[in-house]
Amino acid sequence: MVEPIRELIPTSAPTTPTAPAFRSTWLAKLGRVVARRPGWILGIAISALLVLGFVASGAMSSFVLSRWEVPGTESVAAQDELTERFGTGTANVILLVEATGGSVDDPSVEREAMAVSADLADESRVAEVWSYWSNGRDPSMRSDDTGSAVVLAHVAGDATSAREVIAGLIPAYTVHGEAIDVRVAGGEAASTQISEQAALDFVRAELIILPLMFVLLLIIYRRLSFALLTLGVGVFAVVGTLAGLRALTGVTEIASFAANITLVMGIGLGVDYSLFVISRFREALGAGRSVPDALAETLDTAGRTVIFSGLTVAAAMSMLFVLPYDFLRSFAWAGVLTVLTTGIGAIVVLPAALALIGARMARRGSTPPAARPVEAGRWYRLGRRVMDRPLAWGGIALISLIALAAPAAGVQIGVPDDRVLPPGHSVRDTYDELRAGFSAEPNDALQVVNTGPTVAPQDIVEYAIALSAVDGIVQVNSPAGVFADGTRIAPAPDRLDQADGQRLEAVPSRAALDAGVPTELVHEVRSLDSPFTEQVVGGDPAELVDFRDALMERLPLAGVLILMVTFVLLFLFSGSLLIPLKAVLLNMVSIAVMFAVLTVVFQNGMFADLLGFTPIGTLDPAFPILMFCVVYGLSMDYEVFMVSRIREEYDRTGDNRQAVLLGLQRSAPLITAAAVTLAVSFAVYASGEVMYLKMIGIGTAVAILVDATIIRGVLVPAAMRLGGSANWYLPPWLNRIFGRLRLRES
Repeated sequence: MVEPIRELIPTSAPTTPTAPAFRSTWLAKLGRVVARRPGWILGIAISALLVLGFVASGAMSSFVLSRWEVPGTESVAAQDELTERFGTGTANVILLVEATGGSVDDPSVEREAMAVSADLADESRVAEVWSYWSNGRDPSMRSDDTGSAVVLAHVAGDATSAREVIAGLIPAYTVHGEAIDVRVAGGEAASTQISEQAALDFVRAELIILPLMFVLLLIIYRRLSFALLTLGVGVFAVVGTLAGLRALTGVTEIASFAANITLVMGIGLGVDYSLFVISRFREALGAGRSVPDALAETLDTAGRTVIFSGLTVAAAMSMLFVLPYDFLRSFAWAGVLTVLTTGIGAIVVLPAALALIGARMARRGSTPPAARPVEAGRWYRLGRRVMDRPLAWGGIALISLIALAAPAAGVQIGVPDDRVLPPGHSVRDTYDELRAGFSAEPNDALQVVNTGPTVAPQDIVEYAIALSAVDGIVQVNSPAGVFADGTRIAPAPDRLDQADGQRLEAVPSRAALDAGVPTELVHEVRSLDSPFTEQVVGGDPAELVDFRDALMERLPLAGVLILMVTFVLLFLFSGSLLIPLKAVLLNMVSIAVMFAVLTVVFQNGMFADLLGFTPIGTLDPAFPILMFCVVYGLSMDYEVFMVSRIREEYDRTGDNRQAVLLGLQRSAPLITAAAVTLAVSFAVYASGEVMYLKMIGIGTAVAILVDATIIRGVLVPAAMRLGGSANWYLPPWLNRIFGRLRLRES
């Protein structure tokens, strides 16, 4: 249960620490400076917010729509060859042409379809158009019942500019003629509608999250001013981060989805940090401190905790910089900037406002009333029961979480497609018909490009025969003809008979691509003996394989780095070796539970109808990796808050058991309140329409709640009890190093 924050103010009970002689650290000095000039600081902050708001207002329009390509890979080299040598590329626009009556081979259907194709070819930025009819009635471009066929096109340009063009093509080429109906699909068309819907979901979430957070904060604080200040820190973080991201677009690409993460992390971390700063300030006032001393003590304790917490969250998000993909790196920038802006808001702007509020409270004699003794708190009582029987309580909790996490072992990594949108979106509905009616996917053809010397036509014939026999390839279009199952079935398409070079198209079956990532198919095509001394293989399936291979290659390095960096940070904060190790292991438990939720719900489809999405049996790897970073960072965030209070009590008493109990009671209610507000922020995205955002919302919310309750309330005190004095042991040589760093002053 979320307790009102006034319940966390210490009393004069014997177990309450007495105020120590005050220290003069740089954070304490900052607190005194803020207390002397609160009006000036708030004025500067408000002015900065207005400027940042002006910059941030254009952020969404400056963000780009990234593709799944990885610079330096073979598929990107193939795309470059197609663009530079042949003036074309892989198909990124599909027109599904349906005969309103009869067959696509009827003269009236062909006449209207060719007219639409000609109009499309006349569009600026459309580099090439080819169709069932222009390709000699290519059977791979016709539905199995002959009632539909496709027109394919390539729109040149980067992802953002191409999708701007395609966004205009979708309504323009949704045609209802006398003989045909035409609708638009394609990977870029799907990405366009996904991004548009994600932007709408962002606005909807913003309209829900802010008032919802305000209500929750009123319940927690029971004081309007504190609720407004906390929400203000979150808004400051969101606006500042969006402004920073817009500035970064001058030097790097920032994906539009970064705005969604900025909103929930900015509001969430703003609540987290503000709760701890305000709570510590009220404690100091309740202990009789003057406002300047209360602010100095607050920043020296809670401020230091906020800084280390921010470093751990930023370190977790920075893992994404290691991965070779601008889309994921955008989230790293968003995470780091959110931590920076939230930290400034929490340890500079918020204390300035507290200085004014605290002064009024002191003048009115309205410092907070004393709360009940700490030992009477529910978290203290729970911790005492756990520490009395740590093996029983810890064992039951751990076994339960492992059982909940077990489905994560069945996770299947796949590729994203249009089904992240719900039915009712035009591109999704068009793709549903393509899946139902076509057994081949000519728009996803593998592009084999000769980058070396020209070879003889007979060599191409032999190569095309061998390529058409590869399992999963329906047909091969080549300058020597069209081949299927080792047999020439049609003359060469005119579009491949070019003097500038030689290339082939290997058209895959739908079944080969629907099975998941087409790794085996792409590798088999690339490894097949070829007459070309130099060649590259590209196309959408190859891009997806190269993306996943590059991602998986870098993932172990990124994982090791995040574990090492956060371990070192927590060691520097706690002065312990065992506590960081325990934190890393327990964080992995909450992450495993999150992956289990993703597997059961979004991969296998439990509650799919309730949540309004279509499961495809696999998970796109990019978003679970993002969620890993977010959840790991937030788990460390809560670890830092809890350890800071436990360490304070241990330094005062030297009693590990009592330090854990007092630290638990003083930090767990705040952690729970912060976790509830943050989980609600993420869960709001479950109301959106894009499945990616539903995944992030539900998976992250579950992991946060598990971490803040079972792990912090049961497993942490059980582990600390079993560790005993070893929790705080350092070898003498390491203790000397830690002492020289002077990161913790006793």
